[in-house]
Amino acid sequence: MAPSFDWWAKESHRGTPVVVKMENPNWSMVELEGPSEDDFILHDDDDVTMPNRRPRDKARNKNAKQLTWVLLLKAHKAAGCLTSIASAMFGLAAAIRRRVASGRTDADADADNDSETTRNIAPENLTVRARFYSCIKVFLWLSVLLLGFEVAAYYKGWHFGAPNLQLQNLYKLTTPLGVKGVFESLYSRWVLIRVEYLAPPLQFLTNACILLFLVQSMDRLVLCLGCLWIRFKKIKPVPKQGSVDLESGETGFFPMVLVQIPMCNEKEVYQQSIAAVCNLDWPKSKLLIQILDDSDDPTTQMLIEEEVHKWQQEGARIVYRHRVIRDGYKAGNLKSAMNCSYVNDYEFVAIFDADFQPNPNFLKRTVPHFKDNEELGLVQARWSFVNNDENLLTRLQHINLAFHFEVEQQVNGIFLNFFGFNGTAGVWRIKALVDSGGWLERTTVEDMDIAVRAHLHGWKFIFLNDVECQCELPESYEAYRKQQHRWHSGPMQLFRLCLPDIICSKISIWKKANLIFLFFLLRKLILPFYSFTLFCIILPMTMFIPEAELPAWVVCYIPATMSFLNILPAPKSFPFIVPYLLFENTMSVTKFNAMISGLFQLGSAYEWVVTKKSGRSSEGDLISLAGKDLKHQRGVSVPDLGDLREEIKEQEKKASRTKKHNRMYTKELALAFLLLTASARSLLAAQGIHFYFLLFQGISFLLVGLDLIGEQVK
Repeated sequence: MAPSFDWWAKESHRGTPVVVKMENPNWSMVELEGPSEDDFILHDDDDVTMPNRRPRDKARNKNAKQLTWVLLLKAHKAAGCLTSIASAMFGLAAAIRRRVASGRTDADADADNDSETTRNIAPENLTVRARFYSCIKVFLWLSVLLLGFEVAAYYKGWHFGAPNLQLQNLYKLTTPLGVKGVFESLYSRWVLIRVEYLAPPLQFLTNACILLFLVQSMDRLVLCLGCLWIRFKKIKPVPKQGSVDLESGETGFFPMVLVQIPMCNEKEVYQQSIAAVCNLDWPKSKLLIQILDDSDDPTTQMLIEEEVHKWQQEGARIVYRHRVIRDGYKAGNLKSAMNCSYVNDYEFVAIFDADFQPNPNFLKRTVPHFKDNEELGLVQARWSFVNNDENLLTRLQHINLAFHFEVEQQVNGIFLNFFGFNGTAGVWRIKALVDSGGWLERTTVEDMDIAVRAHLHGWKFIFLNDVECQCELPESYEAYRKQQHRWHSGPMQLFRLCLPDIICSKISIWKKANLIFLFFLLRKLILPFYSFTLFCIILPMTMFIPEAELPAWVVCYIPATMSFLNILPAPKSFPFIVPYLLFENTMSVTKFNAMISGLFQLGSAYEWVVTKKSGRSSEGDLISLAGKDLKHQRGVSVPDLGDLREEIKEQEKKASRTKKHNRMYTKELALAFLLLTASARSLLAAQGIHFYFLLFQGISFLLVGLDLIGEQVK
């Protein structure tokens, strides 16, 4: 007789308990017991005449019913997931259909845009844009043709791949006696052409891009290791002893400080920026604020000037400046302000863009670093963002900028005492600006220009990672795209202009090498070049020319590792690591185009478009400003608020009649169809990683091309 296990059943539950929670709140929670091993053991005493036969049958029936319920619940959950996915796909399809029906492309929008920057675009720029787009279209139609060719060959059994291709057999097949049909002859000749003429140069370009990719990845890895070392050793810049107590915010070092806010038609954010700098905790007699308004809109000028008058009445030392001749964009604005005679009375200048809001203790935490440090020319603070969780676009931007400040700026500041000035949220020693030649209008990245020239003159920089200045991220793809174009074309302009100065400068050889090879070539030129060439051109082409191979570790593993390193400074954004990787490759089109424009001095390299702000952090609006009962000093000229209110209402009516459109971007759409076509070709070859990467990258290009990322206009 087999031993009885009834003693075990008396002391514990039979089987493994399973807790099932129904999604419907009207249902109850029940505890189900899964079958135990004892339920499947055949006992010798299990006979029909045995009295314990009925309880065992009941137990088996009970467990079977419980398993059925569990399976039904899982099926219900799976059906719910499928339903949600289907509804999301239908919603996406409807959005795409509406966007295509609107028929608003980026070319149409640029033609309708009558802004000054668009009118100043050189004619050759339009030609270059057309050629660049034409090349992408040629690749697209060629890939579509080859896809149809490969599909026909696949079903005929005439698919040649790199592993099983034998060139000598291929020569035999190209002879009239070796091939029975016309299609087979054409296909075999196509394979011979790609083996002998197309694959070798494509493989060479692939290997070159892989090498650049590895070098750039090593640079990123070294930067991350440097950041890890800084955190481990708790290294951070500190002022000289006795100059400041940062914990208490007290300082005995109060030099003369000039604060500048350059702005241009930024009526959404001028209130909060002016209020923030007027509330800086610094002696009034030691502080002067310049509002440098380049607006060409009369209403915006009146509103900003009125805001300045309001703060003057409250005791702030603030002046309003407006240029009649608006040349040189931001650099020209700053240069004009520095030519004022009273600037000679000041030792330092703090610069803030129109959407930046420094904390009251900003100057107390930055200016003391200059004391007893005569070689220090710049103190840069990091940015924080009021809208980094607004939409997917702002989340992805936050990942990039968090890595830029936490890793790039901090590591370069600690180990090299040099980094690119961010154009705002920084304090300059005025002597360093004058010694470096002042602001120049020769590029659209005047901040990087002055930083490089100051570095060549021996000035040192400090980056304060623990001092933040609040600002706003672009919420629409159009604004972000224009910003990135300026940020990537300007450095190439600057590289052409300052390369002779770098070579002839008196700095050390390793500093020259750092400027030329790391700062400019590797991070500003090579990165957009290989990103676009490798992942947007070479990868889809290798699907149609399989003899040129792109390894899976280049497509998947290293990009995933680099994305993981980039996202470490913003750990809350880890769920967005895959969209971040895809979006960065998508943005490589804009960055590559901008890099080429700046390198060869094309017309678009000189475009300056002010990044659109939403004023999300502002508590007031224009109407409430016009309706305020302000008290003004005697003798001050104040605009008529009644007329101002009427003018604002007229502008609102005009804006309501003007329809806003989300654009469709032709380059991104063409590349989307190119990548999706290549993914269909990779499916025929059963290339798993390549297929998934091309598929999702093509979808990413499609969403961006239809402007379905970021702020949406209804």
